[in-house]
Amino acid sequence: MSLHIRPAALADAAAIAPLFDAYRQFYEQPADLPMAQHFVAQRLERSESVILLALDECDVAVGFCQLYPSFCSVEAAPIYVLYDLYVSPSARGQGAGRYLLLAAEDHARRQGRVRMDLTTAHTNHLAQSLYESMGWELDTVFRAYTRRVG
Repeated sequence: MSLHIRPAALADAAAIAPLFDAYRQFYEQPADLPMAQHFVAQRLERSESVILLALDECDVAVGFCQLYPSFCSVEAAPIYVLYDLYVSPSARGQGAGRYLLLAAEDHARRQGRVRMDLTTAHTNHLAQSLYESMGWELDTVFRAYTRRVG
């Protein structure tokens, strides 16, 4: 499979939405394609995230990753949070995830980000394997906590 990665534009929201919806379902959220398209379109329209899109040789979207700009107070520098990474089951095992991560790293570097952070489920061993094979380091210093407020 021949792949190419490019930044997504607002016009890509409909192509990204099924992938984003499948990503959310992987994390045990109910299917909601209209919500997925709305959410993706808002992020792109408002320039609140960067979405990199993996396309096959027929220009069909087969994967994406979404980066949210943030800052690290300790390093006093800008970073990206790589929040979403998803490759459709039919395109897995062909390097799409690796190419998306490499494209994200290149984009972050060009944007002056000092690092990228990500989290994944404890049970997502396949993703963990990919991250570690590419030099991502498991954080053994800090604990992540969340609290719902709304």
